Amino acid sequence: MRKEARVCLRVAPSWSAQERSGEPYSRVPCTRLLESVLSGESLKDGQGSRKLTCGIRFLSMDDFDLENKTIFVRVDINIPLDPSTLQILDDTRIRAIGPTLADLRSSKVVIGSHQSRPGRIDFTSLEPHARRLQRYCSQKVKYSDDVFGPHARQAIKQVQSGEILVLDNLRFCAEENMDCTPEMAAKTHMVKRLAPLFDLFVNDAFGTAHRSQPSLIGFAEVLPTVAGRLMERELSALNRVLVKTERPSVFVLGGAKVEDKLPVIEHVFKNGKADKVLLGGIPAKTFLMAKGLKLGQKNEQEMKGLEEYVEKAKNVLRDFPDQVEVPSDLAILKNEKRQEIMTEELPTGEIIMDIGRKTTDRFLEEIGKAKTVVASGPLGIFEKSGFDYGTRNVLEAISDCDGYTVIGGGHLTGLASMMGIEEKVSHLSTAGGAMLSLLAGERLPVVDALERAAERYRSGRMPQQQNAA
Repeated sequence: MRKEARVCLRVAPSWSAQERSGEPYSRVPCTRLLESVLSGESLKDGQGSRKLTCGIRFLSMDDFDLENKTIFVRVDINIPLDPSTLQILDDTRIRAIGPTLADLRSSKVVIGSHQSRPGRIDFTSLEPHARRLQRYCSQKVKYSDDVFGPHARQAIKQVQSGEILVLDNLRFCAEENMDCTPEMAAKTHMVKRLAPLFDLFVNDAFGTAHRSQPSLIGFAEVLPTVAGRLMERELSALNRVLVKTERPSVFVLGGAKVEDKLPVIEHVFKNGKADKVLLGGIPAKTFLMAKGLKLGQKNEQEMKGLEEYVEKAKNVLRDFPDQVEVPSDLAILKNEKRQEIMTEELPTGEIIMDIGRKTTDRFLEEIGKAKTVVASGPLGIFEKSGFDYGTRNVLEAISDCDGYTVIGGGHLTGLASMMGIEEKVSHLSTAGGAMLSLLAGERLPVVDALERAAERYRSGRMPQQQNAA
């Protein structure tokens, strides 16, 4: 059984259907007033009846009558494709939007997403995605090989209640490949052509919540806008990690990028949200170098260009010396076999491929004691036979942990699914960059857009739409 994490708050009636019906307050899932560390402002509702510090405010699908409405749902079903056949390798993100679509069974649903980006092999149409989506929802799924041209607009007008239309890859449109301000996004051809056809915009694309492309933030400027079920679930999970933190709190950070992990480490330590950070992958190499260790020519060549992060890691080690756990032993590839060395034996002439067994045991002990665990990025090159030891054992420990557990990032969540442990994890995030941005305390453009739309709706300041062409 998946561990349930339904956080509830007492919500002021101005945020729910109760205000319109005149009914008293009720307890609802925490979908409209969500405490977070995104802002330090003191907020209160328009009635002056509710004050929360650092509150994300947005509307949910429960706030609107959805029956027979034409609804644009922005999702993130950018998924791994086989580079030679372009067949779908992992449909986790398609399955993840199921709860949102299930609650739109009586609506006329139009789905928009992107797949990859221009210049890449997997920059393809969404026709395979539409076919795969049909497996997981009860509605009839149709596909349009257009985005906002006459063909697409006519297809949208013909969608019936209980049907889903999947538009083609939104990034086939040049303007969808640029980041822009909300005002610019609202004036793009895509938004101006499509928005008049819809009654409501549902943003369920948490995986790209750190982006500011027109389809992500533009529609929220001109349409009533709500968070989808996946967006709610992702924000609620990270809210529990960053605000309602149960201690001890342990972060496990690995992968090939240190530039997106170091801001997380700095933020959770400075804000008292982590008791321990356990490191593998490139982050571990960065901190080993920050401790003054020589890794060897091959490994240091891999670290070229990351000197500024080594300096930042030194500052973290100075300020939080007892909270950062770096490997005490490592696994290298020698004579095509796994061989383990202690860090005292560095430098090595071989590539470091994994954390060692002693380090793994130490990490498992910390995870076993934790009440909150967040993991992002593999601890080694787990695709290479024999070097998945650290990552697999840490994932098993996380699945056995009695605390609240979150796993994010494509590689780690994919491996968790392959191991069959996803149901034993409290929350398996569909996001990589967006999750890390939120954990680093950064503002997310999509969340900001949800908040602005909610405030406009409550104050009655919705802009007037032009008729569709």
